[in-house]
Amino acid sequence: MHVAVFSQYHTSPDCPATSRHYTLLTELTKHHRVTLLTTPAWRPQQLTHEWPWVPPGVELLEADIPYENTMGPARRALAFAQYAAWAVRAGRRLARPDVVWGISTPLTAAWAAARCARHWGVPWVFEVQDLWPSFPVAMGAVPTALARQQLFALEKRLYHSAAHVVPLSPDMSQYVAQLGVPAAKITTLLNGTDLDLAARATPKAVARLRDEQSITNSKTVLYAGTFGRANDMPTVVAAAEALVAADPAVTFLFLGHGFFEPLVAVAAARWPGRIRLVGGQPRHAVFSWFALADVAVVSFLDMPVLDTNSPAKLYDALAVGTPVIVTNQGWTKALVEQHGCGWYTPAGDAAALAARLRAVLADPVAAAEAGKRGQALAQRAFDRRLLAEQMRAILEEAARSHKK
Repeated sequence: MHVAVFSQYHTSPDCPATSRHYTLLTELTKHHRVTLLTTPAWRPQQLTHEWPWVPPGVELLEADIPYENTMGPARRALAFAQYAAWAVRAGRRLARPDVVWGISTPLTAAWAAARCARHWGVPWVFEVQDLWPSFPVAMGAVPTALARQQLFALEKRLYHSAAHVVPLSPDMSQYVAQLGVPAAKITTLLNGTDLDLAARATPKAVARLRDEQSITNSKTVLYAGTFGRANDMPTVVAAAEALVAADPAVTFLFLGHGFFEPLVAVAAARWPGRIRLVGGQPRHAVFSWFALADVAVVSFLDMPVLDTNSPAKLYDALAVGTPVIVTNQGWTKALVEQHGCGWYTPAGDAAALAARLRAVLADPVAAAEAGKRGQALAQRAFDRRLLAEQMRAILEEAARSHKK
């Protein structure tokens, strides 16, 4: 069958990004024809060139629409609108698909997928990566009451028009169900991780990285991911400074880029060698950095909508046996506490985060045991290749049910 995939921001494992859909598309193309409608926004950020830009067999359509994490709300909204308008036109010129797969964020990408599906008279599947518009509304990016009302109404229509809804966390699934979507139409598929890439973080690779970074005898904490407005970076930076001030054996690594990069850079300059701004790393290399750390921080602002998210850094850390500290009160807190693979501290509380980090680093045996439990969980439940098979089954069932 022919699957049309609407995803505004495609990435490859050469990019400093999670690249979830690279894995899912790789598996899907083994069975079906796939057309990807996207943008090359991440192409300039490829740090290596080990992978083709799209998996072999994927038919690529791209619109040259820029995007950066540092963009303000108005510029982001323009990029979202530009992609949606292009995607609707391009989707109508495709060879007729059997099913359409729309990936939000942003919500406008899912809207374009729904429009294309309606044009061709075929079903569509709605993958929910983040709750939109709840997230931009919570962040103050939708200033008028009328715009908020219209976006929430659009969101509800899209959920109900989709043949199936695929949220990336159980809390997102609960939210969708509360809008009246039948449970039979909802399947939670966690963000997951790439266990084949995690396997590259061998003891030898990690030892080499430790030697390169001159932190072989140090207690190491890692924050890896976007330095975005939602990630509570001022709290993490404050905790890092308190931690290294109290313990000269601690090194705090910041791996990534984004809005708060200047804040991280200032802290790194104040504590040279102790707080380090490493910058982004390609997907395939990031696992050695996680394996290097004694504990990883997974932080977000104290907002209910962020409690629902499905952060890649959580899965990536656990995949290599590194325990985590989470600041969400939602399902991730329940997950790490239930499986004994991490700890919770409240968002926005730098002192509590620093204290928890000190306690974890003071008991390396307990931390290592937590890491082992997390790695076992990742092997059982977070393999993206298995998630890809589930996604393929959902798409196939949507197309099959429509033909009955």
